[in-house]
Amino acid sequence: MSLKPFPCNQCGKCCSNVHLSELTQALDRGDGVCRHLNEDIRCSIYDKRPEICRIELQYQLNYAKQYSWDEFIAVNLEVCESLGK
Repeated sequence: MSLKPFPCNQCGKCCSNVHLSELTQALDRGDGVCRHLNEDIRCSIYDKRPEICRIELQYQLNYAKQYSWDEFIAVNLEVCESLGK
């Protein structure tokens, strides 16, 4: 199944709040920020990032039966917006 790319604007909000989910807490460097997020707000291990950070893979493995891809994108974008508040 080929999915259109997730519309990430690379703001770093999700990577700056890894402490908020049990699934990403192991990535916390101690202040809620992912230990792989660099000063340029980029993932220093992007090509080898953990499966939990691969949104298309997470969709296919865990959410494809519950949501369409467009619905899944919409839900994730709502979370993105809420992290900015």
